[in-house]
Amino acid sequence: MLDNIDTKKTIFDGVSLVLGIFLYALCFNMFLIPNDLVVSGFSGVAIVVQRLFGWSASAFIYITNGILLVVSLIFLGWKITKRNIVGSVMYPVMITVSEPIAKFLNSYIIGDDFYLILLFAIIMYGVSSGLIYRTGFSTGGSDIIMQILNKYLKISESKSMIVANSLIILASMLVFGFTKGVYSFIILICSTYFIDKLMFGLSDSKVFYIYTKKVRKIKKIILNDFQTGFTSIPSRGGYSKRRGFMIMCVISNRDYYLFKQKILEIDPQAFIIINSCYEVNGGVKRKTLPFL
Repeated sequence: MLDNIDTKKTIFDGVSLVLGIFLYALCFNMFLIPNDLVVSGFSGVAIVVQRLFGWSASAFIYITNGILLVVSLIFLGWKITKRNIVGSVMYPVMITVSEPIAKFLNSYIIGDDFYLILLFAIIMYGVSSGLIYRTGFSTGGSDIIMQILNKYLKISESKSMIVANSLIILASMLVFGFTKGVYSFIILICSTYFIDKLMFGLSDSKVFYIYTKKVRKIKKIILNDFQTGFTSIPSRGGYSKRRGFMIMCVISNRDYYLFKQKILEIDPQAFIIINSCYEVNGGVKRKTLPFL
């Protein structure tokens, strides 16, 4: 059974990676290059280089990805580099493959409405990036630089990526103007919504951490009114040193406000922490439980 699960996951990840890189390349050819939108990484640098020197953007990405794979092998070793090879090779290939498709779609479907183009760019960039990231791979390029910075300078990849992309967009403003730079920032920021949804899914519940003096009453409404379980976590106040229990439970989104209101009705001084919950596994949900 585990072998079947692993096989299905491998196939699903492989399809997600291929589809993600294809859509990423299609977005690059269809929306970013024709409209001078420099969003991120060496793909953005390629657009600037094409405008300044007339070099083919796809050729520039082929060359830089090849060089960076050698750099990755030297500084990161084979174990990490072999995961970078797939995206580094596949991405420029997909740029070449998707170029005629992008020209056809631009001519007959999308049209000249820039705001419609911007909307499609946000969606396609976010969806394609999410599909790639959830597989654990990347498209190479600037991701390799981030991995090196993370290893040797202990700078987190997410922070260094934000800084690098921001600098690339700011530099592109010198070539394409302030307005195009603002649009590029809009794509980068708004696309994170789709990346998050594909990476983590939709949050259908909330996890509550409740510290209260009315422990028994709170437990009672969890069991009787909301028909779910809870976990009592022994706790101790950092300042007061007072010992007590923190209640942890998961409540569906539709019951979020009602549950919060009931807690505060019972104990207005209750200390509550609420987080979005994307996945719950295990445990037994029972309709009737003895009150403990």
